[in-house]
Amino acid sequence: MSAVAAEAAVVIPPPRSEAAESGVAVSAGGGFGFAVVRGRQQDVVRTGSRRAEPRAWLRSVVWLVGAGLHPKAGPTTLVVARDLASRMDFRRGIVLYGLDGMVRRTGLSRATVKRHVAVLRELGALVWLVHGSKRNLSLPGRAYTATATVYGAVIPPVYDAAMGHRLSGTGYEARVCGVTDAGRERAVAAAASKAKPVDNRAVDNRSSAECEPHSLGRYHRSPEAEVERGSKDTSRQRASRSTTPPHLQKSTTSTSEGPRRSANQVRRSVWITRQVRARVNWTQRERLRRLEVALRPFTDAGWDADTITAELHSWMLTWRPARPAAFIRAQLAQQAAAVHQAEQLDAAEGWDEDEASAAFTASRPDLVRGVLDGLAQGMAAYSARQAAQGLDDLTGVDAAADMAAFLGTEASV
Repeated sequence: MSAVAAEAAVVIPPPRSEAAESGVAVSAGGGFGFAVVRGRQQDVVRTGSRRAEPRAWLRSVVWLVGAGLHPKAGPTTLVVARDLASRMDFRRGIVLYGLDGMVRRTGLSRATVKRHVAVLRELGALVWLVHGSKRNLSLPGRAYTATATVYGAVIPPVYDAAMGHRLSGTGYEARVCGVTDAGRERAVAAAASKAKPVDNRAVDNRSSAECEPHSLGRYHRSPEAEVERGSKDTSRQRASRSTTPPHLQKSTTSTSEGPRRSANQVRRSVWITRQVRARVNWTQRERLRRLEVALRPFTDAGWDADTITAELHSWMLTWRPARPAAFIRAQLAQQAAAVHQAEQLDAAEGWDEDEASAAFTASRPDLVRGVLDGLAQGMAAYSARQAAQGLDDLTGVDAAADMAAFLGTEASV
């Protein structure tokens, strides 16, 4: 211990009422020394306190305040500590300072909150993880952004010494690995002081002590499973069920109707969905399982993460849906309805895809002959329409000659 720390070292006095309420008693003659933590010792790199979870940290703060280790610590310090504990990370004890929020929640002034947070640091119960700054970070899209102060919940060595804790390691990464004999006796005494006798009142039961057991009554007998050879512990109906994975087919609904999905298909779908959610920003607020169900039409069709990502980006969304999974299902339903409507229109017009594409698969002579026949039919229909309108100044011979001249062949009359 340094000379400054030795001068500031004090012996723990008798506990106050709040420490007694926590079930922990500290002897005035315990001889545990305590030095007020100042300067660089309040930083996480140089602290002698160990990291703690919120509940254990709050118990230690109650003890530290009740033991009177700091002249400015009191009930207001506990109010500030409880506000910090309610917002801490449950496992690591990390908390954002948030001075304005603490003032609003506790009803204290800004100066009071700052003063008691400083008291907690001097008690060795808080360490700086990140020092806040009012310097503008100049983030894009924001006029002004400062750096937040981040604190870590810690327990000072004086508390572990008083409780009889054995520690493994030093500083912030130290851990409790056991208790001393004195700590064990203190824990047993504290548990015994909290124990209260159970008041089980006598039950007013007029029935005889020699009661007969309840009758069995009627009950449902479940049928025994029918077992066949080669399928031990399996019913006949389940054993006859096919284990072949169902054929993948595209579906636009997220219901349980349709073929069953194998475990490998589900794992692959979840793996693809996780990649898609990381690449498409407006889907990142949705839960993974819900998004996986919405993307099943793509994954069941055999699409990979790149293809699904390109498809979602092609929708050109300039806003973020509140429920991305529901939006995807609605979008797919609209696309399916549009495809169905187009198929109905093609069927009503007599459109034949095979017949329309046959010209592109025909040989060259057949293709030329088909083009000439089509031109002849078109010219005949045009001439008939012109004649009906009194504009038949072009005869069939002239039309054939013009067509032959255009095609570079001789017209046959």
